[in-house]
Amino acid sequence: GVKYVFEKAKKTGIDVFPIACVTKGMKGQELCDYDALKAAGVTAISDDGRPVENAELMRQAIEKTNENGLIVTSHCEDLKIINGGIINKGDISEKLGVKGMDRASEDYITAREICLAMSCNARVHICHVSTKGSVNIIRAAKKDGVKVTCETAPHYFTFTDEKLLARDADFRMSPPLRTEEDRAAVEEAVLDGTIDCIITDHAPHSAEEKADFEKAPNGVVGLETSLAATLTKLYHSGKCGLDKIAEVMSVNPRKIMGLEPIKIAVGERCDLCIFDPDYEWEVIPAELNSKSKNSVFKGTRLKGKVMYTICRGKLVFEL
Repeated sequence: GVKYVFEKAKKTGIDVFPIACVTKGMKGQELCDYDALKAAGVTAISDDGRPVENAELMRQAIEKTNENGLIVTSHCEDLKIINGGIINKGDISEKLGVKGMDRASEDYITAREICLAMSCNARVHICHVSTKGSVNIIRAAKKDGVKVTCETAPHYFTFTDEKLLARDADFRMSPPLRTEEDRAAVEEAVLDGTIDCIITDHAPHSAEEKADFEKAPNGVVGLETSLAATLTKLYHSGKCGLDKIAEVMSVNPRKIMGLEPIKIAVGERCDLCIFDPDYEWEVIPAELNSKSKNSVFKGTRLKGKVMYTICRGKLVFEL
């Protein structure tokens, strides 16, 4: 499977680094062969979209990957606590009369992964942080010297669950949009270094899949809006500089994944994203390059736009 992804990626002109499974078939019963995955070019593993429910199995995964240099990334969600919930559990879910996803689900597994990493003095990476509780747990663990890193996506520091009042499944993702208190905590955690990376958690779905608010799958696209949304919310608000944005969107992710740092120098391989920080535009789903248009930023005015992308010295995107 890994070789297939690498073969397909060759034709794109960009670098793709597949993440393999923690357990075979993501069933949470048996660990994959991590040495074979490492040899195939994998740098990280995850059963993303679902947690490894057996804590001892997850501890073994964290321990084994520590030995061969891979990193485990964890989707922190207790499925029994979620129990069919579709949006953040709180005032909005009650108002809409739909089942909520309790924040305890994310906070609990975040704490569990940190405890497991502590027990074997190994690295673990927490995916798409969305709650104040998780932020506080990770911040405290880092102060204690635990080898934990984490990420969030732009929608978690931009929007709240009030977006769900429209009963539009394009605003549903996992973990869900939370409250203003959570949004502010996630933003603060990016600025103070608790959160290491800003990622997209890009999850394309068709309009047909997203048509029914209560039955639609979770997930939003984010590749084409991630930089613009981050610039709009953090840079243009004066909360941080471009150096910080480069750190959380480029430098830190490569470091955590064990990839070589990008060097901007004569004679080095040219890998650059060239953007205009002041370019203003409205996110119109029909104009997105992605086949799927399920953007949480639809109808939003953003400031900042990628103009050129150069990979391996070749121009692969031009606005």
